Amino acid sequence: MHYYSTNHQAPLASLQTAVVDGLAVDRGLYMPERIAVLPDSFYESIDQLDFQSIAHRVATAFFGEDVEPDTLKELVFDTLSFDTPVVKVTDSIYSLELFHGPTCAFKDVGGRFMARLLGYFIRKQGQTDVNVLVATSGDTGSAVANGFLGVKGIHVYVLYPKGLVSEIQEMQFTTLGQNIIAIEVDGTFDDCQALVKAAFMDADLKAHMNLTSANSINVARFLPQAFYYFHAYAQLKRQGLADNLVVCVPSGNFGNLTAGLVAQRMGLPIKRFIAANNRNDIFFEYLKTGAYTPRPSVPTIANAMDVGDPSNFARILDLYGHSHEAIKAAISGARYTDAEIGETVKMVFEQTNYLLDPHGACGYRALSEQLRPDEVGVFLETAHPAKFKDTVEPLIGQPVAIPDTLKAFMNGTKQSVPMSKAYEAFKGYLLNQ
Repeated sequence: MHYYSTNHQAPLASLQTAVVDGLAVDRGLYMPERIAVLPDSFYESIDQLDFQSIAHRVATAFFGEDVEPDTLKELVFDTLSFDTPVVKVTDSIYSLELFHGPTCAFKDVGGRFMARLLGYFIRKQGQTDVNVLVATSGDTGSAVANGFLGVKGIHVYVLYPKGLVSEIQEMQFTTLGQNIIAIEVDGTFDDCQALVKAAFMDADLKAHMNLTSANSINVARFLPQAFYYFHAYAQLKRQGLADNLVVCVPSGNFGNLTAGLVAQRMGLPIKRFIAANNRNDIFFEYLKTGAYTPRPSVPTIANAMDVGDPSNFARILDLYGHSHEAIKAAISGARYTDAEIGETVKMVFEQTNYLLDPHGACGYRALSEQLRPDEVGVFLETAHPAKFKDTVEPLIGQPVAIPDTLKAFMNGTKQSVPMSKAYEAFKGYLLNQ
């Protein structure tokens, strides 16, 4: 399988090149040259398969030509050592809980798979010194850092916006040490992401060190996120609820939604998608006007969605041939203020005893407003509510239990490198490593 750049100005790349390089030389994002439609027989029997077996079948469609069968199966099964259950909230709305992994966030799936696949390719190339750059607005940093923790020959630099991630999120990647370096940037997530992208395009820096990315700009990060869409469908099919399925995705950098759209292209029977935004509503405005106007992000209580220039928008444009009408037909939008997000958390907890995190609250609210009577809705509950306990507890008037996995991080000592948002400062730091 070859991979092309969304800017279409770079040569085709192998999976190995796409994963190790992260970004194409023309600054575009890699996409698979074809998206295989899985046979009807797979969907007819999908409800009889477990999560790992479903994911292995999907992974083979993308990576089976480039990774040995036994190795690919091992990568998938090792990645998915936890469940992603679908949980009923109301008669027509279900939560796809993606917080049962080691860092209690959806990015455990893509982060763990990418760490394993990149490690496989690095060993294959005989490399012993690779540097992974990752920008995070909250959960990506912890998932990637913990996925790569202790992996020989790989150094991970996590860039995060100072004061704009929750305390628990910050402790998950600043307390690890070993081969994980946390860089606290005096700016926004967009500034962090801009530093990572600029580093990849810097010939001097790339001559000095081997660089790759672990953000959803990396094809090995975003494609595996398709796994849990298939698993959600299988769970609902077992209950006779898979017809007229609508999926709502709390959206920041849009890797999660793009993975769902790819799953749909593979034949997964999802009727339509809803992209739920917070006040960083660039995509919502695009749906309304056809104009994509990135702008500086603003902080909200759903901080993982605080993205003012979502990278994966380029992949969505590519999937739909840059047609605004086609995108608008496939995806509807929603946007919510902090007050609306907070009142949704409070209302749903009081009415159903289900506790949402602020991101899942955006997804639930959009479904409650847009779901039709004959449809079943699933929203992605992307992180455990305990990660946002300072926000959630005042809303529900009681403490939120913290999972043991998160408690362990809170006992560590924060280690971070302060950094300005100026690229030359970041470049100078890397050159001295």
